[in-house]
Amino acid sequence: MVLDRLVETQRWHFKSEGGAEIAREPSGRILMKPMSYMNRSGQPVGEFIRYYKIAPEEVFVILDDTALPLGTLRIRKKGSAGGHNGLASILTHLSTEVVPRLRLGIGTPHQTMTDHVLSTFSKEETPIVDTAVTRACEAIEVISTAGIDTAMNQFN
Repeated sequence: MVLDRLVETQRWHFKSEGGAEIAREPSGRILMKPMSYMNRSGQPVGEFIRYYKIAPEEVFVILDDTALPLGTLRIRKKGSAGGHNGLASILTHLSTEVVPRLRLGIGTPHQTMTDHVLSTFSKEETPIVDTAVTRACEAIEVISTAGIDTAMNQFN
């Protein structure tokens, strides 16, 4: 949702490239949505950064997090996967935990984990998620212009 919003507001478009949807910004930043299963997202990310010779610390991962309250943002420079299988796959394929990331809280499941993650947000949750997506886009712009430390101070 965050990448879709970034692309939508700038009027760019995603194009299929390998196992991902890619949008290239005029600034040179590349937005990538792996089209694999979430638990296997590390493979297309790893292939992509090796092909384009991108250092893992220059990658910025955006992920959902059931351990955070709905709408909460957490930006970190590095760390473990914290139980998130998609992030674990990325860290494994990049062979490092030094991968900056933004976790967006989707709340605690009231059903099975799969149903929670794949279902749409309720009418009550939608405005909270919309605000969080907007804040995440703002945080990404702050990271691009002022750095991750500034964004962490402002959005965490």
